[in-house]
Amino acid sequence: MENGLNRFLQAQEKDYLSALSEVKSGRKKGRWMWYVFPQFKCLALSESSKSYGIDSVDEAEAFLHHPVLGTRLKEMTDALLNLSEPDVSHIFGSPDEIKLKASMTLFACVSDEDENPFKKVIDKYFQGALDTKTTKIIDDTWVWV
Repeated sequence: MENGLNRFLQAQEKDYLSALSEVKSGRKKGRWMWYVFPQFKCLALSESSKSYGIDSVDEAEAFLHHPVLGTRLKEMTDALLNLSEPDVSHIFGSPDEIKLKASMTLFACVSDEDENPFKKVIDKYFQGALDTKTTKIIDDTWVWV
């Protein structure tokens, strides 16, 4: 799994700090959405989005628990939560706000944190409504014990 996550590390290496700065400023300008806020690969439309798509629930969990990728995802999520802007489309524009919802839904569902920051983003920007395509994929693939 670690090798599969290297694609995210390599992509983030060049512009993670710029991406974080953009989110903190309240306006995304660069082209980094796919590898900072990944979603399931099967939801991806563009080739870039497909190359940085998450293949499975297991890969999402590995991303979240990765010492660098998970920390960065939480840092970006906290930056979103600290913004006063209530309209996510003003921060990301279309279609990136849809990608954010899918990504936050994915990580909200796989996170085992009591204070789930991804769910807080869903609550703040999407009125608590999870991305239904993402939850369907999880429901169809998750092995409930």
